[in-house]
Amino acid sequence: MYAIKYDEPWKVRCVEVDRPEAGENEALIKVRSAGICGSDIGAFRGTNGLVTYPRIIGHEVAGEILSIPENNKKGLKAGDHVIVDPYLYCGSCYPCSIGRTNCCTDLKVLGVHVEGGMAEYFVHPADMLWKLPKDMPWELAPIAEPLTIALHGIHRGGLKAGEHVAIIGAGPIGILAAMAAISYGAHPIMIDLVDERLEEARKLGVQYTINSGREDTAARVSEYTNGRMAELVMECSGANPAVRSTLDLVSNAGRITLTGWPKKETPLPTDVITKKEVDIRGARTSANEFEEAIDLIYSGKVDARKILTKVISIEEAPETIIDIEKNPGDYMKVNVVM
Repeated sequence: MYAIKYDEPWKVRCVEVDRPEAGENEALIKVRSAGICGSDIGAFRGTNGLVTYPRIIGHEVAGEILSIPENNKKGLKAGDHVIVDPYLYCGSCYPCSIGRTNCCTDLKVLGVHVEGGMAEYFVHPADMLWKLPKDMPWELAPIAEPLTIALHGIHRGGLKAGEHVAIIGAGPIGILAAMAAISYGAHPIMIDLVDERLEEARKLGVQYTINSGREDTAARVSEYTNGRMAELVMECSGANPAVRSTLDLVSNAGRITLTGWPKKETPLPTDVITKKEVDIRGARTSANEFEEAIDLIYSGKVDARKILTKVISIEEAPETIIDIEKNPGDYMKVNVVM
């Protein structure tokens, strides 16, 4: 079968490898579509310190079940369309015991710590698959995975209808968070340095946008919220100055969720945290958000097609990855359809 493989940083190929065979408690899946994620670009550059090489990439994976154990917990069967939960957890550590499997102390992510699913066939634990509607377009299905990450940040922050959420970083996660916030009846404020990204956000229904490179971000947030500031701030960029700015944008008694992954520590004024009595929460990947993400896309409440830049074949993936790395501003979301 064909698969997309990084031999080492800066070396990506479409290679022929052996088709996998399902082991005990595993499903064999004919992959129909797979997304190229920003983390895949980081792995290509060699800047994702968690990735080991060589590595078949791909953690946004959807397909059709070819075989599955009959006793699987969700009652799935051959022929069902599914999306893969890519976060493999141990099931026995403390976080797993309380249902926060995304915080597993031995978490392994497809395409990072273990082989990914950007291939024609894939095997995966039978109980880590989520059923898709049969008529859900394959080119949209992989977007449910990054949407779960956006939803996890929203859930960790307890976003409610009528609230303002300042979202820093208008990449796929930030844009999806804004679209989900609108579906919740909340009011997103999108913050980024790139005008083109902010224009895309406005086209998707985001009323309030701020270019943090040219505008006084805190003053604009104050203007948009009538002085209250944002009840929730979601940091989705991973930039240290952006992490620091969250405390300037959040309301008194507000909440902050940190979804981005900074490369180094960010000094924070703890007196501001105390003065405002801010709740700060990490938001790592996702846990149990797939059903909601699938429903939001399938129902059209989140119009995933609007962020889909391009659909490609698996043979086109290497050259596309190279081009995304060179020209990231030209892409929002690219999916491979087999």
